[in-house]
Amino acid sequence: MIGIVDYGRGNLRSVEKALEKVGFEAKIMTSPEDLSGVDGLILPGVGAFADAMEALKQGEWLEPITQFARSGRPFLGICLGMQVLFEVGEEHGEYAGLGLLPGRVVKFPPGGKVPHMGWNSLNIEQPCFLLEGIPNESYFYFVHSYYAVPGEKRDIVATSDYGVVFPAVVGRDNVWGAQFHPEKSSPWGLQLLTNFGKRVKEYAALSSH
Repeated sequence: MIGIVDYGRGNLRSVEKALEKVGFEAKIMTSPEDLSGVDGLILPGVGAFADAMEALKQGEWLEPITQFARSGRPFLGICLGMQVLFEVGEEHGEYAGLGLLPGRVVKFPPGGKVPHMGWNSLNIEQPCFLLEGIPNESYFYFVHSYYAVPGEKRDIVATSDYGVVFPAVVGRDNVWGAQFHPEKSSPWGLQLLTNFGKRVKEYAALSSH
C-alpha cells in the first residue's frame, strides 16, 4: 500500500489515480496515525515552501514523516514535496525544511519567465531505479519558481535546463524527489510511478519475511 500525505497542499486525487492506473493500491492519508499501515509514501505539494512546512507542522506530520523516512521504507516527494525534503527554503525569507537531504531551495535567477511552467527534458546523471525504462531526454511537466541546490552532488539523479541547470530528480537510500509532476507527465511519468510502486512492493515483500 502506498500512502499519499494529505496536508492541504497538493493534487492528491490525480496522484492516487495515476498510481491506480499503473496497478498499485494507494490511499490518501488524512492523519499521521494512518502511516503505520503503509509500505511506501508520497509527499505531493503545490504552493509556497513556508506554507507547506506550516501545514505539515499544524497537521502534526513533521515527526511521523521523518520517522517514516528513517524507517527505510520508500519515500517520494513530488514538486514542492521534493523541495521540502531539503534543509532550507529561501522563498519569502529562510525557512527550515524537513532536512532529509542536505541542501537548500533557491529562486530562479532573473531573466527567464517564472514560474517555469511546461514540458522540459531530463538529462539523466546517474542510474536510478526511478528512471528505469525511461530514455534520456524524455519530457516531463514542470510548474515551479524555485529549485533545489543539493549539498552533495551525489544526490542529483537527473537535471533539467531552464536558463540554469537544476536538479529534476534527487535522492539517496530510500528518500527520493521529483521536481516535475509525474502524474501529469504522460507515459514517462507513469513509468516513474510504476518504478516507485515496484520498489514499494519489493520492500513490503522483504519486510514481511
